[in-house]
Amino acid sequence: MLEHHFTCPYCWESISMLLDNSVSEQSYIEDCEVCCNPIQVTTHFENTELTVFEADSIEQ
Repeated sequence: MLEHHFTCPYCWESISMLLDNSVSEQSYIEDCEVCCNPIQVTTHFENTELTVFEADSIEQ
């Protein structure tokens, strides 16, 4: 597992998430721990090293 810090696309607070670096590609929705809005998280790992991280707001 890898802790990754980033800025929420809704409230602009700095938050962190634990990312599973044993899976090479993932895309899922996780709520912001500050404002509770849903964030579309996309990750890509190569040899357990994070190469792509995207945290996008979800249009509602």
